[in-house]
Amino acid sequence: MARRRRGRPVDGILVLDKPLGVSSNQALQIAKRLYFAAKAGHTGSLDPLATGVLPLCFGEATKFSQFLLDADKAYQSTFVLGIATATGDAEGEVTATADASRITEADVTQALTAFRGEIEQVPSMFSAIKQDGKPLYKLARQGKEVERKARRVVIKQLELRAFRGGSRPEVDIYLECSKGTYVRSVAEDLGRALGCGAHVSALRRTRAGPFGIEDSVGLSTLEALKSNERLAEMDALLLPADTALGGLPLVRLSESGGFYIRQGQPVQVPNAPCDGMVRVALESGEFLGVGEILDDGRVAPRRLIVTGR
Repeated sequence: MARRRRGRPVDGILVLDKPLGVSSNQALQIAKRLYFAAKAGHTGSLDPLATGVLPLCFGEATKFSQFLLDADKAYQSTFVLGIATATGDAEGEVTATADASRITEADVTQALTAFRGEIEQVPSMFSAIKQDGKPLYKLARQGKEVERKARRVVIKQLELRAFRGGSRPEVDIYLECSKGTYVRSVAEDLGRALGCGAHVSALRRTRAGPFGIEDSVGLSTLEALKSNERLAEMDALLLPADTALGGLPLVRLSESGGFYIRQGQPVQVPNAPCDGMVRVALESGEFLGVGEILDDGRVAPRRLIVTGR
């Protein structure tokens, strides 16, 4: 007999402003407990050092979390020049130091040009990427270092927002990038390019896919609402599942088309896109899920939400 899931059937997306010093999974578990939700998952880890946008998917919305995992991200970060660490951030052991007082704002601006566009990036040993089934950071904590393959990522925007000189200059960076980009690797690569070493001292994610920091809510807000039993206001903070899919074309079905696609059958749709994934909704506006355009022009169901639980 299947074990009954504990909690209530909460559905939707919570855009959390993850606080400093909390792992993504810890933040998820806190939010899940506050909502007493039966099912929840996050959409891409943020290091404990990092703050900012962490979309959490509840219930049926978890079916679409991959679209947020694959989405572009944006960050604001501060790099410290002249100090390299084992982890590429402020939490790691210092491995090298240098007097970086010779580095100018113009030097940094020029060096950043090499990291825009499509680049090859070697992930940090302290990343969550798995090798032979084990996350690299676990191997690193055991004192092991393994060869990592460079991965192709795209940095769509990389700007120097502020420069504070000295023997350990600090630079404020803004970047927009594809999934799988490691900001600490950008810092380390910049430090190598400047010949002085560098690490990340602060990191804030300002956007994940369609969600920005302006859409987010903090754990303290949720805790205050919960303690005052303002549960309806908590639920009102949850966004519909289809807000994660704004980049997909929308296909509307008649009631009969909706009936058949819910049975797992492809349906014909006039004027449908030529190919690819689509959002599927009824003509009434009710969201059904995600479908895929077949070669014959029909829409086949791929991820459908369950209603009436």
